[in-house]
Amino acid sequence: MNTASKVSAFAVALVATFGATWAAGAAVGPFAGTTPPSATGGAPAEPVDDLPPGLAAARNGYALRVATEALTVGPPQPFSFRIDGPDGKPVTRFEVEHEKLLHLVLVRRDGAHYQHLHPRMDASGTWSTPLALPAAGSYRVFADFKPEGGAKTTLGADVQAPGSFAPEQYTSDSRSSEVDGYTVRLDGELAAGAESPVTATVTRDGAPVTDLQPYLGANGHLVALRGADLAYLHVHPKAAPGSGPEVAFLVEVPTTGRYRLFLDFQHGGRVRTAEFTLGTTGSAPPAAATTTADDGHAGHG
Repeated sequence: MNTASKVSAFAVALVATFGATWAAGAAVGPFAGTTPPSATGGAPAEPVDDLPPGLAAARNGYALRVATEALTVGPPQPFSFRIDGPDGKPVTRFEVEHEKLLHLVLVRRDGAHYQHLHPRMDASGTWSTPLALPAAGSYRVFADFKPEGGAKTTLGADVQAPGSFAPEQYTSDSRSSEVDGYTVRLDGELAAGAESPVTATVTRDGAPVTDLQPYLGANGHLVALRGADLAYLHVHPKAAPGSGPEVAFLVEVPTTGRYRLFLDFQHGGRVRTAEFTLGTTGSAPPAAATTTADDGHAGHG
């Protein structure tokens, strides 16, 4: 299914009521030879080894359990979840990755309304954060973490905000992003099946920003999502933190197609997000269609 058809299909599914909104969230499952994983209970499915991170609610023996799958549009509301381990019990010990124990990313399934959050965990292993949804639709949440002594893992689940909406169309490349008076330009090409260098350049009022502040241990944090299914993909910082205006990364995408990229950067004590859309150039090597984006680096810059 092409991008336009996919957007049209889930727009119909999401037009009026919550009862219809689950359909878009099920677009990536069930998987052949497995029992679909549940975000709220039941035994987790065995992980599908050749899937990129974020497409399953259970992987590497860990499962994402979302407490509330339906939220309302408007003011912040409590959102909670837990990570269950191989023994079925909530995990309470995590390793620090990019200065946090867990990163929570949220985006609507059309690629709009990205958020990067850092929830807090209580003694029982339940994570919580205020969550404000700006518009109706089906949203994907990604929990990116490394359990103590376990594998780096990214799990995904859907949450729904009932109501009608007009889906955004990201059908062409967009390399320039305007946010709060800043202009961020993304240069570089994405080649399927290979690490691709991309560089973001931050300016303000036409002048280079040369005093970027570290954010999560780097001078920028990049998340890449595959447009067709929101696979959470392979991003590396290309160099040690600097002061700008350039922020460089290596992005590994497994297949041809269009991708959404989100850069978090900090200046003047505030974190802002620039967003881009890029398609791939060239074609993937023969094995690229089954190449796994390594969970050890997924989504971090």
